[in-house]
Amino acid sequence: MIILFNKPFNVVCQFSPHDLPNGKTGHLTLKDYINIPKVYAAGRLDTDSEGLLILTDDGMLQHRLSDPKHKELKTYWVQVEGVPDENDLTLLRQGVDLKDFVAQPAQVRFMAEPEHLWRRDPPIRERKAIPTSWLEIKISEGKNRQVRRMTAKMGFPTLRLIRYAVGQYTIDGLGVGEWRML
Repeated sequence: MIILFNKPFNVVCQFSPHDLPNGKTGHLTLKDYINIPKVYAAGRLDTDSEGLLILTDDGMLQHRLSDPKHKELKTYWVQVEGVPDENDLTLLRQGVDLKDFVAQPAQVRFMAEPEHLWRRDPPIRERKAIPTSWLEIKISEGKNRQVRRMTAKMGFPTLRLIRYAVGQYTIDGLGVGEWRML
């Protein structure tokens, strides 16, 4: 079984409750959206990131999609603060030294704001004097906060991060918080 889920901002990629240290209930979890037993996320998506999360009951598929050695291409739509130029993007295309590892070369291009983009709650911070721009970034690694670290390294912090695709699977046709079983 394969489930494609368009994960909203501020949702934790786990089914169990996410309690905060002060004893209060934390973020929403996958259980708040998907009530199907014995499925597990194939990979992770940070709480402050949005978009495609694949869930499955197939351990082999879960491993293939989440293990970096299988080189499954992941496509991200990234809104950054500022407007990079082609020289800035070259840094990402050549691979970025992030100190604890060197990110492999990324495929990156400018893009228009995605059509039919849902509102984020809360919205990103906006500064009147600093424009934003959108990039499509494709990587096969997907290490912890990698895309955010890569854009920060080139001097353009990520404001919004949406995973559009993992391999052949996309969020096409899924509204935020919606899921579909294949």
